[in-house]
Amino acid sequence: MSDPHQAAGKNALHPDDVMFSSAVRAKQESLGSREAQAHRAAAGRFARELSAEAVAFIGDRDSAYLATASADGQPYVQHRGGPKGFLKVLDARTIAIPEYPGNRQYISIGHLEENGRSFLFLMDYANARRLKLWGRGRLTDEPALLALFAAPVHPARVERVIVFSVLACDWNCSQHIPRMVPADQSR
Repeated sequence: MSDPHQAAGKNALHPDDVMFSSAVRAKQESLGSREAQAHRAAAGRFARELSAEAVAFIGDRDSAYLATASADGQPYVQHRGGPKGFLKVLDARTIAIPEYPGNRQYISIGHLEENGRSFLFLMDYANARRLKLWGRGRLTDEPALLALFAAPVHPARVERVIVFSVLACDWNCSQHIPRMVPADQSR
């Protein structure tokens, strides 16, 4: 079977095939949630493309978590932040993420060089909402993409851009999200 993260176009797997491996499906079955997840998938609850609601949500974020893994599977999660709108939706299946100078460990981008499988986790703590995005990331220093981040609202220089191709997205349960209000909204 081909890699679901490399599938594209009419050969692309359904989002739930990206989200739920055979081991996950087996665990869902043994714990009694497989039927509910299958119903969610059949009802179109898992998407391949960003809805207008998801695009607006992404555009309002000033924080995100990017998960990557090395070729041998060692996971890593990195916080990404910037001014609201620092994540740029290029189209219904593509997001550009600026790579600002940081601690110079380069774990995320090193992982992406050898394994494009990646995951974006976007939180809105104030409204107890989260959006999960499965995809593939690649690095670029294309001038046109770097120019997207040339706005003077953030003083950090963008070194490169991560182009994140969405394979599956899901709004998730808000049951256990703590209600936290950003400092600039609490006054």
